[in-house]
Amino acid sequence: MMMISAWHVRRVMCGVVTTFRISEAAALLGVSSDTVRRWVDAGRLGAERDEHGHRRVKGADLAAFARAQVGADDEGGRSSARNRFRGIVTEVIRDAVMAQVEIAAGPFRVVSLMSRQAADELGLEPGVVAVAVIKSTNVVVEVPGRDRMAGQL
Repeated sequence: MMMISAWHVRRVMCGVVTTFRISEAAALLGVSSDTVRRWVDAGRLGAERDEHGHRRVKGADLAAFARAQVGADDEGGRSSARNRFRGIVTEVIRDAVMAQVEIAAGPFRVVSLMSRQAADELGLEPGVVAVAVIKSTNVVVEVPGRDRMAGQL
């Protein structure tokens, strides 16, 4: 999995603006740098050149673009769960009662524990396309590159 380098932050009159290099934007969107460049060239995604001539995408613009790319559920189903990760099943470990299913969804690894019966009924095997639907009341959010212990002695 590609790690995002430290964020480039520049000062403007209103405060701090987070910007991303084309490669960082590509990693966050799960596409190639060439794809992001094509989107910028076509005017689908805004970018500005920095003092060295490199294209940079404002964090707010990238967030708006990413949000616009999220489509409705292809199946047309209704659910209160909003976190959906489409991917490919990479491993299924079954015992007599339970199954552990691993899905590669872009750069993300999602592991689910379910009954063996459910895994069998869904036909989950390596190579099957599946959607991990996540509904959680407890989500931990981390910011890469920042001290997690900030404010603590």
